[in-house]
Amino acid sequence: MSKRPPFLKTGDTIGILCTARYVNMEQIQPAIKLFESWGLRVKLGDSIGAEWNIFGGDDELRAKNLSDFFVDAEIKAIVCARGGYGTLRMIDKVDFSALDRNPKWLIGFSDVTALHAHINTCLNMPSIHGQMALNIENKSAEAHETLRKALFGEALSFSYQNDFDFTRHGTAEGELVGGNLALIYAVQGSVSELDTDGKILFLEEVEEWLYNVDRMLWNLKRSGKLDNLKGLIIGGFSQLLDNDIPFGMTYEEIIWEKVKDYDYPVCFNFPSGHIDDNRALILGSKVKLEVGEDVSLRFTTQ
Repeated sequence: MSKRPPFLKTGDTIGILCTARYVNMEQIQPAIKLFESWGLRVKLGDSIGAEWNIFGGDDELRAKNLSDFFVDAEIKAIVCARGGYGTLRMIDKVDFSALDRNPKWLIGFSDVTALHAHINTCLNMPSIHGQMALNIENKSAEAHETLRKALFGEALSFSYQNDFDFTRHGTAEGELVGGNLALIYAVQGSVSELDTDGKILFLEEVEEWLYNVDRMLWNLKRSGKLDNLKGLIIGGFSQLLDNDIPFGMTYEEIIWEKVKDYDYPVCFNFPSGHIDDNRALILGSKVKLEVGEDVSLRFTTQ
C-alpha cells in the first residue's frame, strides 16, 4: 500500500465514534482508560451517545462525524465504537477526500469491514482489523497488545499449533485483505467491492445461519473471488446457527468444499474475529503466511 498512515506516538490523539450501532459514554470508559494508558489522548465524536433507532445517531450524523474526523488534523487514528449494522447505510455520505490527502488509521471489525474494503480498494490505504471500543475490557491481553503494536508500528507476528482437520500446507506472501464474510458479500458489485486477486484473504463470521454461510461462499467462488488467492486464513466463525432440520455440514466443511480444488495454503482457527482473543491485523499490508505443523503469519511491511 502506497498510502500508509503515520504510526502513533505518545501524546497523539485517537478518536472514537459510531459508524453503526449506538453506544453510550459509560460503555466506552474502559476503552478510554486503555488508550490513555498507552499515552494517547482521546477525542469523542458527536455520534457517541446519540441515538436514532438502533444506530449511533442518524445516517447523516454518523457520516458527518467520520468525515469531520478525517479532516481533524489533531486526530491520528479513528476507532469505531461498535459494529452490528449501519456502516453501509452511511458510507456513501462520507467524504473520504481528507483521508486520501492525509492518511490516518481506521480501526474496527465486523460491520466496519465495509470501510476496510472501501479504504483498501479505493484509496490504496491500509487499515486495522482490530477490537472496537465496546467490550474491549473483555478481550485477551494479546488482543490489546497486538492492537497497540499495530498502532505504534511495532513488529507484528502470530504463531499457533495447526491441529485442525481442514488445512492445506504451504507458504505464501502477499497483501492481506478481508474481514467479515457477510460484509464482503454485501459490498460485492459496489464501488467498495474487495479486490482479492493475488491477495491473502482473511474471513471471520458470527451469529450466522450455516446455510447462509454456504450461500455467501458460493457467491465468492462463483464471482472468482477465491480463484486467484495467494492464501486463505479463516478466523473465528462463532455462535453459528442451524435449522431444526440440520444443514448437514460444519462451517469448516462448507468452506473446504469451495477451496479444496485450489493449491494455495489454507488455515483455520486463526485468533481474530468475534472471539475474546481478537488479535489485530493490518489489512492492506504485505504478509508471509506459513501453514505446516504450525501456522505463522508475519507482517513483512506495515
